[in-house]
Amino acid sequence: MAHQNFIKISDDDKGYPLSTFCVPRHYEDDLEHVLIPAGLIHDRIERMARDILSDFEHEAIVGLCVLKGGYKFFTDLLDKIKIINRNSGHSVPMSVDFIRLKSYQSGVMKNDQSSGSIDVIGGDNLQSLKGKNVLVVEDIIDTGKTMQQLLRLLNAVQPKSVKVASLLVKRTERSTGYRPDYIGFEIPDRFVVGYALDYNEYFRDLNHIGVINEVGKKKYAV
Repeated sequence: MAHQNFIKISDDDKGYPLSTFCVPRHYEDDLEHVLIPAGLIHDRIERMARDILSDFEHEAIVGLCVLKGGYKFFTDLLDKIKIINRNSGHSVPMSVDFIRLKSYQSGVMKNDQSSGSIDVIGGDNLQSLKGKNVLVVEDIIDTGKTMQQLLRLLNAVQPKSVKVASLLVKRTERSTGYRPDYIGFEIPDRFVVGYALDYNEYFRDLNHIGVINEVGKKKYAV
């Protein structure tokens, strides 16, 4: 069962002024605004955790985190699941694994913008997922190409089921139309950073999700 309830942020949403939240001083000149505050992120993840546990009932899950950007979402989602497991009559066993994705053609993929084939780096051999319920946890779905390729690799090892939870889904004309099973927020086609999403490895230490401006792009350009 796919849960297509999510928070939709409109294209003309102006977000929140940086002065209304605590933002690291070294980023104050590099952001247009805060798009999603940290508190809202955490509350939305809690509901996603509840939906996930409801769907899997009492069956064990293997949580498969896509690094690097997914680590913060994955950690917080896991924390919410553990709290629900402890405090309700509904408890789901969960093990974890971590992978990174690499394109054969263009190096480490960034925001799904590679059209080449992918390789899985790290983690256990995917064969270990055979017959198991797999929950892929990703930070952002852009075009959807990367995730569709990963799902083909996962389905080839014959898991019992595969579901995908993505904190963000971008509205973009480049989309293949792919939609994950669990969505936190649907956002405009803007370059977002923070909450472990980076721009050339910067901004992962920003708790909120914000929109980077041209000053920030130039400052942290490779």
